[in-house]
Amino acid sequence: MSEFEQKVLKLLEEINGKLDKVLKAEPSSLSSVPTPSVASAPAATTVKPSSIVNKQEEEARMEEKPPVEGRRICPECGGTAFATHEDRDQVLHQMGGVKIYAKCNL
Repeated sequence: MSEFEQKVLKLLEEINGKLDKVLKAEPSSLSSVPTPSVASAPAATTVKPSSIVNKQEEEARMEEKPPVEGRRICPECGGTAFATHEDRDQVLHQMGGVKIYAKCNL
């Protein structure tokens, strides 16, 4: 990581820490200074921006990906690697003395 990226990351971490402090201190400030606009909004609706970004990223990952042509895709993880083994009991095809066996998932 470059020096510039490290500085930016450090500044973002400082901002995140300050935001945490403000969000934690907000309920006590609401009780001491009641204002109509802030008092009408419940304190539970205050959401940290980073949690919103994390939620958006999770939703993007959960979106259904288009199938890769010619490959099977796991619906849970989106992976294409499956543990398949030849089922020597089922011969599907034989050409030139070479047998093609059925595949089974184990």
